[in-house]
Amino acid sequence: MPDDRCDLLCLDLPKAEALRAAKLSEADARARAECVKALADPTRLTIAAALAETDELCVCDLAWIAERPENLVSHHLRALRGAGLVSGRRDGRMVMYAMSGRGRRLLDVVLSAAETEL
Repeated sequence: MPDDRCDLLCLDLPKAEALRAAKLSEADARARAECVKALADPTRLTIAAALAETDELCVCDLAWIAERPENLVSHHLRALRGAGLVSGRRDGRMVMYAMSGRGRRLLDVVLSAAETEL
């Protein structure tokens, strides 16, 4: 099947109208896509998976685990925090990071979906 388009217009109007009325709003779809996109980077996914295995870690620990420079890990943590998947708190001169509940749920879905494909 080389072409993904229908050759014939055969709209199931009742079904299509019901689904169209219940679809995600543009803003909601955009927000959800941003969350998923935050885990689409291999380094961010590695960081999130490490955080999900414990209560919290500092940037130094995460840099060592991910085998990436601290400034790069910090950059990725900002992206994860911006998507609401990670939270951070200052502890003296360190910043400690933890997965949010939302982040854990999304990570579970991403990792389990990848497992079934492998």
